[in-house]
Amino acid sequence: MKAGPGHLRSRREPDLALAEAVSLALALPDLEVVGAEVVRLPRAQPGLLFGSGKVDELKARLAEAEVDLVLVDGPVSPVQQRNLERAWKVKLLDRTGLILEIFADRARTREGVLQVELAALNYQRTRLVRAWTHLERQRGGFGFVGGPGETQIEADRRAIDEEVVKIRRQLSKVVRTRELHRAARRKVPFPVVALVGYTNAGKSTLFNKMTGAEVLARDMLFATLDPTMRGLVLPSGRKVILSDTVGFISDLPTQLVAAFRATLEEVLEADLILHVRDIAHPETEEQAADVGEILESLGVDEDVPVFEVWNKIDLLGPETRAALLATDARTPGIHAVSALTGDGLDALVAAIGTVLDEERTETVLELGFEEGRARAYLHREGVVLEETEHEAGHRIHVRWTARQRAAFEALPG
Repeated sequence: MKAGPGHLRSRREPDLALAEAVSLALALPDLEVVGAEVVRLPRAQPGLLFGSGKVDELKARLAEAEVDLVLVDGPVSPVQQRNLERAWKVKLLDRTGLILEIFADRARTREGVLQVELAALNYQRTRLVRAWTHLERQRGGFGFVGGPGETQIEADRRAIDEEVVKIRRQLSKVVRTRELHRAARRKVPFPVVALVGYTNAGKSTLFNKMTGAEVLARDMLFATLDPTMRGLVLPSGRKVILSDTVGFISDLPTQLVAAFRATLEEVLEADLILHVRDIAHPETEEQAADVGEILESLGVDEDVPVFEVWNKIDLLGPETRAALLATDARTPGIHAVSALTGDGLDALVAAIGTVLDEERTETVLELGFEEGRARAYLHREGVVLEETEHEAGHRIHVRWTARQRAAFEALPG
C-alpha cells in the first residue's frame, strides 16, 4: 500500500513507487503479496494516517482477503501503527520496518549482522514513545536501578540503550579487524574500483561477470548487503580490486544510511567508482539522482573519477542497443553494457585500465615527525614502497601517479 501525492515521495510516479514497494515485499522469504494499491491521501491524519472512512473500508477488505500483514510504503508514527493494528487486527510495517526485515534476512558477515541489529534497536527505541499502553504500566523494584515506579517504557528504553552500547562495542572490534585487513591491502598498491548503484540495478551480476565470482545475484531488491571484494586483472596485466556494495534506494531512512556507513566505506577509499544504472527502468534518471545524493552525503571525494555504467541494455530494442554500443555514440565516462550477455564489458574494462593504468613515478620524500598527516596520506594511498626512520623524521620511497602527487602537495600544513 502506498499513500498518494502530497504525503510521500512526490518525485516518483505513484504506480512505479508502488511496484518498487511490492518488490521490497517480495524480497522477504515466505511472504505472499495478495494485493497492492495507491491510496490517495490529501492529508495524513495524526492518529490513523487515513481518514476513518478509508480505515473502515480497508478493514473490510483486509478481513475478506484474510490478510495478516499490511505494509505502508512510507513513515508511520508509533501511534498510527498502534491504532491501525488495533483497527485492522493485523501486523503493520512501515517502509523502515520492512527494509530492516530485509536487511536482517540478507546480512551474512558479522559486521553486517551487527549493523542490522544496531539499526533495528534504534528504530525500536523510537517506537517506545507511548506507543503501546502495556508499556505504560508501573514496574516494581528494589530501588537499585531505576527505582520503584519506573514505567515499563523507561525500563525498555534503558534495556535498549544498554544493548546498543554492547553492540557498538562489538562493532568497534569488527571494524578494527577490517581496518587491519585494509591496512595490509594498502601495502600492495592495488587500486580499488567500487560498484555502486540503485538496488537491483545489476551490480552483483556485473561483479560476477567481471570477476568470475559467485555473489548472490537475483532479480530482487537488496540481494547484496555485505561488501564483497575480488581481484580483477586488466588487459595490461595490472590487478585491481573490485568491490560490490549494498544497493541504494530512494528515501532510505537516515538511521539506516548511518548504520551501513561502514559497509559503504569501501566507496570512500575507491580510486574509481562505477555507478551502475538500470538503463531500461522507466525511472532510471530519478534512481541515478538518489544514488548521487547518497554519494554526496557520504562525502565521496570530488576528485575520484566516476563512470556511469548503463546496464541491462539487453532489455532495450535492437536499434537503441546498437546505438549505445557504437563507439562514436558513447559519451566519455558512460559505458553501455549488459552484465547478463557480456555486451560492452570489454570496452568497460579497457576504460578502467585507461584510468587506473596511469603512469607512475618513483621518488624519495623526507618528512619530519610532525608531518603525520602527510605520512598517513601516503600509507592510505598505498604508494609507499619503503620507509626508514632517522633523527629528523622519515625517509619514504614512494611510487605514485601525478594525481596522487598533486593531492599530496595540496595537503594543508
